[in-house]
Amino acid sequence: MLKSLLARVHKEFNVSIAEVEGNDLWQIAVIGVACVSNDASHAHATLSKVVEFIERVRPDVQVVDFTTEIM
Repeated sequence: MLKSLLARVHKEFNVSIAEVEGNDLWQIAVIGVACVSNDASHAHATLSKVVEFIERVRPDVQVVDFTTEIM
């Protein structure tokens, strides 16, 4: 299930996405998403849309928290 969600997000938004923590925990996943852009506001908007997309297409998934870091 998680693998298909990651593939779908990657395809929809052209971002890098992977489970980065909690790999051995059942029903818990920590996902990292990376977006490369020359415009910080575009990168922030894309990452926000990823969260909205996950919540919309997988209502059974609870997004507990997310942070965005622009470098």
